[in-house]
Amino acid sequence: MIQMLNVLVVLVILVIITIYKGVKIVPQGEEWLVEKLGKFSKVLHPGLNVIIPYIESVRAKVSTRDIILDVPQQEVITKDNAVILTNAIAFIKVTNPVDAIYGVENFKLAIVNLIMTTLRSIIGEMKLDEALSSRDHIKSKLKEQIIDDVSDWGVTVKSVEIQDISPSKSMQESMERQAAAERERRAIETTAEGNKNATILEAEGKLQAAKKEAQAQIALADASSKAIEMISQKIGDKELPAMFLLGDRYINTLDKMTQSQNSKFIVYPADLQTAIKGLMGGLKK
Repeated sequence: MIQMLNVLVVLVILVIITIYKGVKIVPQGEEWLVEKLGKFSKVLHPGLNVIIPYIESVRAKVSTRDIILDVPQQEVITKDNAVILTNAIAFIKVTNPVDAIYGVENFKLAIVNLIMTTLRSIIGEMKLDEALSSRDHIKSKLKEQIIDDVSDWGVTVKSVEIQDISPSKSMQESMERQAAAERERRAIETTAEGNKNATILEAEGKLQAAKKEAQAQIALADASSKAIEMISQKIGDKELPAMFLLGDRYINTLDKMTQSQNSKFIVYPADLQTAIKGLMGGLKK
């Protein structure tokens, strides 16, 4: 009796294990690959599925949802030998689980490495300034070059985004030094240009002042000549008008000297008329 009970318990346990191995419930968003005696047999879709216990087994569980792959940061050398750091993120979807499992050993790792090598190749053909300002171009070219390779693995690349692309630390320091030197050069050029313009304006101003002074002297001489001529015609004496004009200028000059802050003493001649006659005599000689 006890032996029969033990056999019955064993049979029940075997039935439970058999049912567990034969009945599979696949959750939504996944597909399971089944092998029969080590060879691919079929794909289990979401829902209740039955397989042959002990003969068939689940080989892999593949997610059919969008998969996010983080492409790690790497150093890339540009065409002009500049070192930049870049990383990316890829959004993929498994469309054929059989090819994804049997076409490559690890499709996620394969895609990440494919993106890294392709990214190095694309940026290596570009100069630093072009690489830093062409994210959209790099992204579209990267997707275009890897799409055929990943399709052989039953995977579709939905999008590849360049997360960051920037010069390396040493390159940033070099660029900062170059920018500082360029700013200093422009400042020196601006200062030199300003000094040159100021010198030109000052020289032009002096030239204009000299021209005006010369014109004024000519006009004054003409006016004095006409005044002497007119006075001479009126009084019939040529010496007296000249003495009058020279005396008037002499007095005006002395008056201006008294208004100067540097003048301390002004000496007037005792006999102004005699002084003017002496001045005229010197001019005549």
